[in-house]
Amino acid sequence: MGVFVFLPLVLPLTAWPIARLAEQHLHPRTATRLLTGVAAVMAVCSTLCLALVMVVGTAQLPGNPLPDGWSDPEVRAAVPYDEVAGKAAIPALFAVLAVCGRTWWRHARVRRRAHRALAGLRDTEVAVLPDSTPYAYALPGGGRRDRVVVTTGLLECLEPAERRALFAHERAHLSARHHRFLLAVRLAAQANPFLRPLRTAVSYTTERWADEDAAQAVGSRRTVARAIGKAALVSRGGPAATPAGLAGLAAAGPVPRRVAALLGPAPAVRTWPSLFTAVGVAAWGAATGAAVSAMSSANSAVTMVLILHAATPL
Repeated sequence: MGVFVFLPLVLPLTAWPIARLAEQHLHPRTATRLLTGVAAVMAVCSTLCLALVMVVGTAQLPGNPLPDGWSDPEVRAAVPYDEVAGKAAIPALFAVLAVCGRTWWRHARVRRRAHRALAGLRDTEVAVLPDSTPYAYALPGGGRRDRVVVTTGLLECLEPAERRALFAHERAHLSARHHRFLLAVRLAAQANPFLRPLRTAVSYTTERWADEDAAQAVGSRRTVARAIGKAALVSRGGPAATPAGLAGLAAAGPVPRRVAALLGPAPAVRTWPSLFTAVGVAAWGAATGAAVSAMSSANSAVTMVLILHAATPL
């Protein structure tokens, strides 16, 4: 197994270049899917390898429930620096599981609270809250109706065409299930801190994805840009009323960059960038890093299973 067990822990560094270049050179839909896929694969692989290293450390602890053969020198030799790495992996893995579990629970709690807050309103696709604080967000159903939540404070600040852009933007979040991408990269970044740049990038690309879908739906990129700018201006300095983890018109991503992108030409739709470009090299580098991470973790898992099987008396 050797040092290959540690590779998935550091290979997320190969995705840093694409995290920035994808925002600038790829269609937001392509960038979101690419970055989320790479982040998910690398997070699973790094967590698996952390668990494999933890087995060696746990087997050395007195009174552990594992078979005695799992602490044999032949098993410990499979992990370099087993004395330090094995024991350090124990709290590290528990921390990863605890943080990811808390994030999942908070995400579910936020959605439940958001739905309960709408209990007294009519069950329609758009829920208008009588609130002077301007905000709007997309609320996934999760077995219930998907809903667009907007306050009267925000609607009063927008013209009719801008309101249509607002609703189109939030519907795009719901139809593309952007909350799943956001939750996936958030969990990945907590499983491996080296994946945090991908989480930041996906927060931006999902908003850009919704911006482009809204511009196509209303037929005017300038109208969507105007709606985003107004929503950002009236929301600035106010309380953060949008529930955490739910996508909104001006809740995530640098607003000036989004407005500037909408005032320019629509991005080209490409399934994969050319290798002869900077973004193409970065994309292939991230894909290669994810593939090597998967192969390293699979090799380490198979090797560890065979070693433990041989060390366990029948």
